[in-house]
Amino acid sequence: MDLPSLVVVLQAALSPHPAERKAAEQSLNQFQYTPQHLVRLLQIIVDGSCDMAVRQVASIHFKNFIAKNWAPLDPNEQQKILQSDKDMVRANILVFVAQVPPLLRVQLGECLKTIIHADYPEQWPRLLDWVKHNLQDQQVYGALFVLRILARKYEFKSEEERTPVHRIVEETFPHLLNIFNRLVQIDKPALEIADLIKLICKIFWSSIYLEIPRQLLDPNVFNAWMMLFLNVLERPVPLEGQPTDPELKKSWGWWKVKKWTVHILNRLYTRFGDLKLRNPENRAFAQMFQKNYAGKILECHLNLLGAIRVGSYLPDRVTNLILQYLSTSISKNSMYTLLQPQLDVLLFDIVFPLMCFNDDDQKLWEEDPHEYVRKGYDIIEDLYSPRTAAMDFVSELVRKRGKDNLQKFIQFIVEIFKRYDQAPVEYKPYRQKDGALLAVGALCDKLKQTDPYKSELEHMLMQHVFPEFRSPVGHLRAKAAWVAGQYAHINFSDPNNFRQALLSVVSGLRDPELPVRVDSVFALRSFVEACRDLNEIRPILPQLLDEIFKLMNEVENEDLVFTLETIVDKFGEEMAPYALGLCQNLATAFWRCMNTAEADDEADDPGALAAVGCLRAISTILESVSRLPHLFVQVEPTLLPIMLRMLTTDGQEVFEEVLEIVSYMTFFSPTISLDMWSLWPLMIEALADWAIDFFPNILVPLDNYISRGTAHFLTCKEPDYQQSLWNMISSIMADQNLEDNDIEPAPKLIEVVFQNCRGQVDHWVEPYLRITLDRLRRTEKSRLKCLLVQVVANSIYYNAVLTLSILNKLGVTMEVFNLWFQLLEQVKKSGLRAKFKREHDKKVCCLGLTSLLALPGDQLAGEALGRVFRVTLDLLVAYKDQVAGFCLSVYMCVCVCVCVGVRSRMSSCYIFEFATVSCYFGCALLSFRGFIFLFFSIIPGLLYYMHYRAEAAKEEEAEDDDDMDGFQTDDDDDDADGSDKEMGVDAEDGDEADSIRLQKLAAQAKAFCANDDDDDDSDDDFSDDEELQSPIDDVDPFVFFVDTVKALQASDPMRFQNLTQTLDFHYQALASGVAQHAEQRRAEIEKEKIEKASAAAPS
Repeated sequence: MDLPSLVVVLQAALSPHPAERKAAEQSLNQFQYTPQHLVRLLQIIVDGSCDMAVRQVASIHFKNFIAKNWAPLDPNEQQKILQSDKDMVRANILVFVAQVPPLLRVQLGECLKTIIHADYPEQWPRLLDWVKHNLQDQQVYGALFVLRILARKYEFKSEEERTPVHRIVEETFPHLLNIFNRLVQIDKPALEIADLIKLICKIFWSSIYLEIPRQLLDPNVFNAWMMLFLNVLERPVPLEGQPTDPELKKSWGWWKVKKWTVHILNRLYTRFGDLKLRNPENRAFAQMFQKNYAGKILECHLNLLGAIRVGSYLPDRVTNLILQYLSTSISKNSMYTLLQPQLDVLLFDIVFPLMCFNDDDQKLWEEDPHEYVRKGYDIIEDLYSPRTAAMDFVSELVRKRGKDNLQKFIQFIVEIFKRYDQAPVEYKPYRQKDGALLAVGALCDKLKQTDPYKSELEHMLMQHVFPEFRSPVGHLRAKAAWVAGQYAHINFSDPNNFRQALLSVVSGLRDPELPVRVDSVFALRSFVEACRDLNEIRPILPQLLDEIFKLMNEVENEDLVFTLETIVDKFGEEMAPYALGLCQNLATAFWRCMNTAEADDEADDPGALAAVGCLRAISTILESVSRLPHLFVQVEPTLLPIMLRMLTTDGQEVFEEVLEIVSYMTFFSPTISLDMWSLWPLMIEALADWAIDFFPNILVPLDNYISRGTAHFLTCKEPDYQQSLWNMISSIMADQNLEDNDIEPAPKLIEVVFQNCRGQVDHWVEPYLRITLDRLRRTEKSRLKCLLVQVVANSIYYNAVLTLSILNKLGVTMEVFNLWFQLLEQVKKSGLRAKFKREHDKKVCCLGLTSLLALPGDQLAGEALGRVFRVTLDLLVAYKDQVAGFCLSVYMCVCVCVCVGVRSRMSSCYIFEFATVSCYFGCALLSFRGFIFLFFSIIPGLLYYMHYRAEAAKEEEAEDDDDMDGFQTDDDDDDADGSDKEMGVDAEDGDEADSIRLQKLAAQAKAFCANDDDDDDSDDDFSDDEELQSPIDDVDPFVFFVDTVKALQASDPMRFQNLTQTLDFHYQALASGVAQHAEQRRAEIEKEKIEKASAAAPS
């Protein structure tokens, strides 16, 4: 298509007639891969005589085509752009990017970004030379524009990938410095100068974001840059040309320059100005920065904040960044010393007013309450909010420097409360009261731990917070609900006060103002968590659920869903009458949120977050009614459409949550319906296409399908589930590009098949063994090796004769068993087994090895029989020790907790002696090394309880205040004068001192255990898969072993006699002990059966 024809087609793409537009789009798609098409589009974009609308369409088409085809994701995909066309585009786009109007420059910038990320430096080595040349010519803006894109490519790269940055900085930064220097000296600079300075700032930012390039570590070079940044920081923003509209003003060029300057100085200070940095080069830089620049920046920042005090304009983002800088300065003694003379003015005249309700809040509250709610609960908004930064500053100030500041700040808040109470209604300082309540809520953690305030909190709530539930001002009712939620967990001396607050929050759910209703739901979650007597809530539970769902229909907010989850979790099976209605409402809310998220196309859209919350809440409901299987049948029609849609590519953002719902539905339903079986192909397809990272999550429902729907799995041919599973597992196991960790669920699925389909899938044994052995030969991770060997063990347990014949046929019998025994014999320094560490692993190996003992003599020779017998005995003893150790650990934890509960003031030594005695009497079944490991495994549980009994968090808070996380501050002179202990923070009492001693002991124990682990796998010897269930749960390995040996003795007495004669005294003793334990287990199993039968019998 020639150039004039292409222009005509692009004009037709703008036609108001759908048919013409569609024909034009089809024509563009048809000719887009023809030679020179891309070049002609660029010609139209840069042609000033062409209609602007046509140029814009051409730029969008150009950008989309380059994004899709310049560097295909699949390296094997055929290139769709000729190399000559690429060369032509690269040669011309640089020249025109600065010349086209801003509307088109944005599109060309995106194209350049794609090209640079794909081609620099390998395919575009001359790019940097072009930039360097034009920085010295008249094309300065274009060079800066391109350099910004080039620098940004490496902004978040790791150190290994940042090598090109050093050359970029070396070649261009001297020229940037000269340009920057010339620009700041211009008197009465035009707005275009601001654009150039802004680009220089962005280039500098990208270059120093993760690491300072070595060229900038030169003190003279760095000082030259810092003088320019400080010049920009100090210089007043020109008044001439400044927009009056606030939205336009904050994006005005000179305010953008100010923002980027503050941004850069903050980054240098917070990331590279910390004296605790261990890298000597960085530490030297930090010392230089603290000495020469940090104080000067602080002074400039305080001057900028002065604008707020006199009512002048300062953009929200600049205010936020400055307060971040000041918050970081609080913990550094030298900086705090500089801050102190102006601290009162800063705190009371600048920071506190930022915390108060303002005109912008009032306007948004009245005109768009939904947007007010969204901004109030949006984490991203918090990053830019002056109010959030002000709250953080106050919190940091009273946490790090509470001795100097907490009392006077609280006194300031109390004075506001007094003035508010004393003023007539028409003169009450409502907005200041709002800020005071916000401050009280923000300091909740500090006040709850500090004398004398912690004993006065209930009185403060009753006098100054709860009355605002009835305030005529909506934002105060909302703030009262929020503050009440912050303090819901305190110990109310009068239960009626808690009840009054709870009822006030519940009443807030029906408030006419939307933000009040939302804040009330948020507070309700805390009250539900804190409620000790659910009878306070139980009578109004239907009303609460109704109000929450009404609100969910109005607002997409994940915090609403969190509250609902909390209620469901708290009431458990009592939610059964509401389960169906809850799931229906949540499903409706989910679809609404998904539609909103798809329309907005934003990953962090609140609708998308709320959609995830809806699915989590559904899972919580299903878990709470898990013992009521009939309910799962009722909710299935409601949840099935969600599962069907979201197990496709449409549901990638919520895939994990949907899989959890599928897991619940396939496990707790009375039977797996045919509709639920329709989800199987979707999961298999997703796994083959894009969902390999979710393989562990997919494993759970697939296991449920096979184990709970075995008959359907085996008999159904349309679709053929057995073949489907084989295709998926064989493909994944054979994929050499997948890491060992990625395929671990595959051998677990083979185990599920062999254990659940025993005697019914003989034709699959050889194929599964073949792919298992193929993968085993090239597997590096020991964890996967063990799982693959367990496939062999499961296969032997499934059918020993068949499995051995296949191994012999493949000629790998000796190789497999030698590896298996080698893995079984590996131990750590402590003597504990290094492999097959879970109970389940040991049991599978026991059953597999025991099944070999039943083979006839011609298939298992005498020497091999003896070795298998001895290995099995060792493994059974290890299994017995582990099971006994787990039971003892649970017993000891219960005993210790009971003991601590009864004797809350007893010394840690007494508890320690108690635990030791418990270990002594319980260790008859444990080896010494098992005892040592178990003993140290108890200590963390004991510490956990002691931690809460002693309220050690108070001490940690005090230590954090005084010692700055255990490091001295910048001046190394943080003495007792900086301590907050005089402020009434609880001193160490006996419990806390005991807790510290136990923590040190636990640290020693942890070090002992950590050094003992000579394996790169991290499985705990005393852990098991969470609630792992399988058909072998009902098979006792000791009884199975003894019955197999008895059968051997009966069928071949001579062979049995030869076996026993080869055993030394040690193994004879082990065999005798295992036999005795088997009979004990047999009696216990019979007793359990009788008890179950008795419990099931009608009374």
